Amino acid sequence: MPPILTQVARAADALPLVATSTPTPTLAATNEHQQDAKRLMRSMTTASPKMSIQSGNMMFYYMARDNLCFLTLCEQSYPKRLAFLYLEQVADVFTQEMIKDFGGNWRQAVDQAARPFAFIKYDPVIQRKQRDFKDSNAPQQQFKSQLNEDLSEIHTIMKKNIDEILNRGEKLEHVSSISNELRAKSKDFKWGAKKLTWQARLQQYGPKGLIGIIVLAVIYYKLKGLLF
Repeated sequence: MPPILTQVARAADALPLVATSTPTPTLAATNEHQQDAKRLMRSMTTASPKMSIQSGNMMFYYMARDNLCFLTLCEQSYPKRLAFLYLEQVADVFTQEMIKDFGGNWRQAVDQAARPFAFIKYDPVIQRKQRDFKDSNAPQQQFKSQLNEDLSEIHTIMKKNIDEILNRGEKLEHVSSISNELRAKSKDFKWGAKKLTWQARLQQYGPKGLIGIIVLAVIYYKLKGLLF
């Protein structure tokens, strides 16, 4: 069974750049799968270059490369090394298409993308690559040498449960909200400290200033009386 869902996103903020879904007669990506994919993209970081994430009888495979995130959804029985080879191939064709359109500035084009799915026109290219992996035996023959080279690496790739990743994402969001609250309170504290400083100075120098004003007023009126 081929990969049924593929997404490419910007690593910095998980903005989806292109996504494709290829349902089979017996299996399709559900709305829940789509939502899980979005949440996983937001929760992952480039610190984890490759990871497999179990979700029921399905597996998400994740890869980070060139400040981009690549995610695909497969049946649990689909070979892990083929899934990661597929992601490598998707990364290659996506980069090639970007270079065709933007040349050496393709990374800048990714950074400046302001709306989701800004590069959805690459969907057919990814779908063609998806069809190459429809039969798990075909790519094994086509990329046999590359698969043998990657075999040792595959065994070291971290495997997680989807709940672990998403719970971690919720914790990160909680930490972020606490950080924002602390920054706001810090601003309030700075304003309060300035206010207290002015009040302290007023208490310290206010009486002296008032006496000075009274003395100047007395002198002024005395001088005025002498002159007029």
